[in-house]
Amino acid sequence: MNSLPAKPFLDVLNGQRQTTPPLWMMRQAGRYLPEYRKVRETAGGFLDLCFNPEFATEVTLQPIRRFGFDAAIIFSDILVIPYALGRSVRFEAGEGPRLDPLDTPDQVATLAREADFTKLDPVFEALRRVRAALDPKVTLIGFCGAPWTVATYMVAGRGTPDQGPARMMAYRHPDAFSAIIDVIVENSIQYLLRQLEAGAEVLQIFDTWAGVLPAAEFQRWSVEPTKRIVAGVRAKVPDAKIIGFPRGAGALLPSYVAATGVDAVSIDWAAEPGFVREHVQSRVAVQGNLDPLVLIAGGTALDRAVDDVLANYAGGRFIFNLGHGIQPETPVAHVEQMVKRVRDWRG
Repeated sequence: MNSLPAKPFLDVLNGQRQTTPPLWMMRQAGRYLPEYRKVRETAGGFLDLCFNPEFATEVTLQPIRRFGFDAAIIFSDILVIPYALGRSVRFEAGEGPRLDPLDTPDQVATLAREADFTKLDPVFEALRRVRAALDPKVTLIGFCGAPWTVATYMVAGRGTPDQGPARMMAYRHPDAFSAIIDVIVENSIQYLLRQLEAGAEVLQIFDTWAGVLPAAEFQRWSVEPTKRIVAGVRAKVPDAKIIGFPRGAGALLPSYVAATGVDAVSIDWAAEPGFVREHVQSRVAVQGNLDPLVLIAGGTALDRAVDDVLANYAGGRFIFNLGHGIQPETPVAHVEQMVKRVRDWRG
């Protein structure tokens, strides 16, 4: 019998440490690549690119062709759930996402309970196309935004420096805010299950704004909703592999890992290595955590930073990544430098 090809990324999530850590980057399909910029010009708006299977497939595959990463992540956005719920979602150049705010209980009452997933059929089609085109050694990642982070944009109608509008609503109108969270949880479960059906092999839940929450609120609005999503997905797909990314969680990471049941946790660049090794990596795989700014800097600073990340975490189950998404101004040559440094590692 022919054995299936090794998938280094998936193998780590299955409990197997790799001598050379698997590697990919958050936002690896994006504006730092000239080939992406060409497709974006052809596609028009950002959502036009997300919802065109041909274009979304192409930009998902571009960084795999160029850098040989161990994982591809489908090109989409965390705000497709509000879009499928019938909310207005638009992306304005230089301004980021814009939505119609849901900042009063009366407005929350207008929120649909069930998403129209036919609106997201192009995402599922792109997943099928990417999976068919990928080398069998490369893992395909699907994703969603965590309920807290998605809710922050839905409440404010945009991103804000500390997501104060959502935090204030959660304090003043907790029942209404819970209603938003509940809708996002239930529809995220269905969205992730459909991504698995379409070919995703791993799922990541991005909680970009988890770090603005106090400990009790972190438990209520970040941990518990994520736990429900993980349980809901695994009720249908018991062996589903799921990565959580509660950015900025710091000392709250161990409780997040224990409660949610994720297979791995992504860490930002401010995480303390000794703490993570002892309290997090001893339980699950860790993914991260190069500072995206040092990737822009390049040179000896980049080499040193890559070596530090590897020295800190490559002794355990580890996936090399950034501590957050790659910045548009990052030189391609610096990404090549990072990839070579990681690939040459034999820790």
